[in-house]
Amino acid sequence: MIAQEPHDAPRYPGRFFGAPERGERIGRVLRITTRTRELDEELLDRIGRRMFTRDELGAELVRAMRRDTPDGERVTMALFHQALDGGIANVPEAPTALRNFITEVTRTPEWVDFELVERGARAMRRMGRSADDVLLQLSLIGGYRFGGPPDLLVETGGLTGDTAMRRLGETKKWATAVSRPGGMRFDGEGFKLTLHVRAMHALVNDRFERNGRWDTPRWGLPINRTDQAATLGLFNSTLLLGVRALGWIVTREESRTVMHLWKYVGWLMGVDEDWLFDSEREQNVFNYHVLRAQDDVTPAGAALSTALVEGQRTLGNGRFAGVRGYYSRLRLLSMLRYFLGKRDLRDLELPVTPPWVIPQIMVGNVLKSALVGRTRAGRRYLERAGDRTVARDLDRTFGSAPKRIGALPA
Repeated sequence: MIAQEPHDAPRYPGRFFGAPERGERIGRVLRITTRTRELDEELLDRIGRRMFTRDELGAELVRAMRRDTPDGERVTMALFHQALDGGIANVPEAPTALRNFITEVTRTPEWVDFELVERGARAMRRMGRSADDVLLQLSLIGGYRFGGPPDLLVETGGLTGDTAMRRLGETKKWATAVSRPGGMRFDGEGFKLTLHVRAMHALVNDRFERNGRWDTPRWGLPINRTDQAATLGLFNSTLLLGVRALGWIVTREESRTVMHLWKYVGWLMGVDEDWLFDSEREQNVFNYHVLRAQDDVTPAGAALSTALVEGQRTLGNGRFAGVRGYYSRLRLLSMLRYFLGKRDLRDLELPVTPPWVIPQIMVGNVLKSALVGRTRAGRRYLERAGDRTVARDLDRTFGSAPKRIGALPA
């Protein structure tokens, strides 16, 4: 069986199936919910192999960005954003790599239904703070339990020290833009920020592939196709699984629309099309196999998790800022205890506290989703309330800094 000794094969990086017993334990919920009896060896093989593959369209763009200044095929940041703002027609005599990139991402696949995209965005906004909680706790910090991507973040300085809350804010800003009305249309902020993030990933990948600081035989390529697809799974089915665990009643229609929204986002990000899924079950089967193939926790995971937990103390301002920061930290630890469990918290070197905040969250979510959300007026109310909650959270996370994603390096 491939799970026994795939890391001995040279076609996989060393991290592949680095901690099989741990992966089985953490993936147990997905195994049960998807009724998966046996691992799909062909899927595992693709997961392992694609750790050595990259987003080639993004890589082509970055190679054009690294060309010498006088070269007419060089892509500058000004040209890139000019094309994002007005399409490739807005860039006369555009370099070939930029033309290829913009032409591809504006070639909307036939399966995209923008009405479903909009409904998925509304469903996410109705979930309000619970969606934000799940993305931080189960998706982001939960993802730090495995070696590889967290180690790259530490190498880039992405979420440690003083940058912790700013980078968290950037992730929230992007996810918020994706779920805004019209956000995923060609002129929408979510569409533009998604492509901005794709270019940023390609730049990071190129930099670490060439600078000699990344252990590719151990981890695979810095930002590879497998990790890209796995990250998408944290924003769609993991989000839905997490809000259900917090008492939110997700209807079949809401599930379908949220999955469709993130399927389109994933396509724009360059995720392989055979790993873009319409249903939660399909996505969760994939997520389960990815979990089984993961490596053990590394010191990077603990460093990143601690930075985000302790960063809660800095949130907000004003007379009671210290009290609010103290409460935010305790609330986060309480929810992490519920989502990750004692063992994983200890792996991440985080304090273990009782999940005291969960009952009140669950009661509120059941009332909102089962009663308020039953009517059209109630759903609109929840959307507006969710928008206000997200806006306040962005204010607290960014503080006095501009609420935007970091600029691409020149």
